[in-house]
Amino acid sequence: MIELEITRLSQIQTTEVEWLWYPYIPFGKLTIIQGDPGSGKTMLILYLASLLSTGSPLPTEDKNIKHEPLNVIYQTSEDGYDDTIKPRLEKFKNVDFDRIVFINEDKCSLNMLDERIEQAIIRENAKLFVLDPIQAYIGQNIDMNRANEMRPLLKNLTTIAQKHQVAIVLIGHMNKGKGSKSSYRNLGSIDIHAAARSVLICGEIKNQEGVRAVAQDKSSLAQRGKPFAFRFNDEGFEWLGEYEIDADELLDGLKRYTDKDRAKDFLQRELKNSPTKAKVMYDKGSKLGFSKRTLDQAKAELDVKSFKEGKSWYWKLN
Repeated sequence: MIELEITRLSQIQTTEVEWLWYPYIPFGKLTIIQGDPGSGKTMLILYLASLLSTGSPLPTEDKNIKHEPLNVIYQTSEDGYDDTIKPRLEKFKNVDFDRIVFINEDKCSLNMLDERIEQAIIRENAKLFVLDPIQAYIGQNIDMNRANEMRPLLKNLTTIAQKHQVAIVLIGHMNKGKGSKSSYRNLGSIDIHAAARSVLICGEIKNQEGVRAVAQDKSSLAQRGKPFAFRFNDEGFEWLGEYEIDADELLDGLKRYTDKDRAKDFLQRELKNSPTKAKVMYDKGSKLGFSKRTLDQAKAELDVKSFKEGKSWYWKLN
């Protein structure tokens, strides 16, 4: 018979969540990065690994910030380390290959209950551990669609992450359902999504060559981070910064045409040839259904300039 043990919250010491990359990847927790094949999941995590290995500022951070270089364990079953992973990393300006390692699986395949995961994290003092893709590391005779079979695996990784304050990132392929809510398109039990404290969705943007966008679909520990985009091709990797899109839009690979997008088109069309009175622009915009707030946001993003002539204010394209 199992002995009953009770713990009072008065015995628990409050701690703050620490972050590998705020607010996207916390230390001591599970993070999922998922998307369709070719959506940029692996390229994103390799880019982050290269920056971490050299102590370089992460995207969205102040470029003058200095970090201690960190060790990364990147475990993949889909790509060769010699012909794919290292060549991809070589495209980045800053990378320390001595700080990016993997567990050799030549003699025995790795799974999420394998003791070597914790042993490697301890030996390398790793602060980021990646499994890419999660589907390859669940072990034999485990059904990803059965919550009772996945929970022990996820609990083991969660325990390791918390014990060693390492960020564990699981890369996952999404299922092929179209038009589904993002949280239900991950392959396997919904418990996988539920166990993660942060879930990022990667997607390819149609009609924009090489552009991939990322939206945070779940954030249990902080306010959701802003979506962002990057571009990669044979020439290398380019960080594009903030990008207006949400997770469900990414599933279709399309950015919806929002009111602000329409307002931008309106401003560019009306101001293309000459400056126009601000009052006239607000009046015309109102008749088209644009609020003053939407017009002001579109104006700011297009860098439309205001100037006064006589008693009237005018707008002009910069």
